[in-house]
Amino acid sequence: MTHGYRPEIIQSAFVDFIGARLNPFWSLTVPKLRLMSRVALSEDLIALQFETNHAFKKQVFDLQQGWAGGQHINISVPIDGIHHQRRYSLVGLAKEQLLYEQTDNDNNAEKSPTVTIAIKPQGLVSDYLTKHAALGAIFNSGMPSGDFTLAQAAKQANLSTLNPTLNKQSSLLFIAGGSGITPMLGLIMQALQSGQNVTLLHYNRMPLLTTYWANLAKKYATFTYHLIHTEDPSTYLANSRYLSAQVLLSLELPLADTQIFACGSQTFLAELYRVVDEIELASDPLSINKTADTPSLRDNIMIERFGTALPDFISSNEIAEVEPKSISLRTRQRQFTTSTTLLLGAEQAGLKLPYGCRQGICQMCRCHKISGVVKNIQTGKMSTDGLESIQTCIHVAMTDVILDI
Repeated sequence: MTHGYRPEIIQSAFVDFIGARLNPFWSLTVPKLRLMSRVALSEDLIALQFETNHAFKKQVFDLQQGWAGGQHINISVPIDGIHHQRRYSLVGLAKEQLLYEQTDNDNNAEKSPTVTIAIKPQGLVSDYLTKHAALGAIFNSGMPSGDFTLAQAAKQANLSTLNPTLNKQSSLLFIAGGSGITPMLGLIMQALQSGQNVTLLHYNRMPLLTTYWANLAKKYATFTYHLIHTEDPSTYLANSRYLSAQVLLSLELPLADTQIFACGSQTFLAELYRVVDEIELASDPLSINKTADTPSLRDNIMIERFGTALPDFISSNEIAEVEPKSISLRTRQRQFTTSTTLLLGAEQAGLKLPYGCRQGICQMCRCHKISGVVKNIQTGKMSTDGLESIQTCIHVAMTDVILDI
């Protein structure tokens, strides 16, 4: 008898259908998370811990051996009958202890691997998860993904003439603003475990995770951290409240050979790009007189895509300077005028358009542009004047535009 394709006698989908009616958390194929606990890490940052179901454990922990530091996960959150998709950074590594102690109620903590995210209670979905979702609530999830990782940084470094290699001798600099610290936790732990030299620079309105960082510095001699409390001058570097060229130079790192990981708001990341443009990586490392023929420190920067801020992205101030343009929704026979993104402009006009992450990641806001020129606020790329598929959350109108909505 030949051994080849063997059809399933009972389809997995049918088993899931029956099983979900007995226990909604059970599934052979669909990764699911069950909310176990909430812990306030600061006034505006809440850690959420989830238990994982069989499908998640099989697909993520067994087959993929967890996830890489810096990756994120997509969670489907039903609110008032509507499923909203959001991506959140995973805190820590798959088999590392969490940032807080387990409570007595966490009876399954040893038996079931957990997933932790840390989010700010703002926006519809994040506010719901941090304040209103009941403990025990179940959510469908995606697989951990994302290229904000050490492996991707090594790949990027090998393609760079400025920093041709990323090894244990390389310096790693992590720069975070506010809640941008969350993907750094797993990245830093992974880097330290591999023996690399790590420096953390975190700007926040108040010190965050001070005990955690202090313990990490005691354990790893290769770890240095600076927590910049923006309201406390005693924490400033180079007498500067904000990120500057002088601050980066004061770290005394070999910047030309330093891989930089950055995460924060678009404004924060845009400022980082402006700062590194002031630093010359020529023969004198302390010079901040940039010339056109010197290598660029931009080549060493990797950013978390939640706060996508490429070197040519448009800041919110620049968006505000765009003259209002007329936007026509052909199918709905509606029209409005806006100088901001198409999605935000529609909402300000009282019109509801499809959306998901609002950051150009999930593609849920994608639609067809019939005519007109739009500009991508992340890349600065201009569209053509004809039929084209665009995302309303990251495009501004440069001429009058007609959308097939």
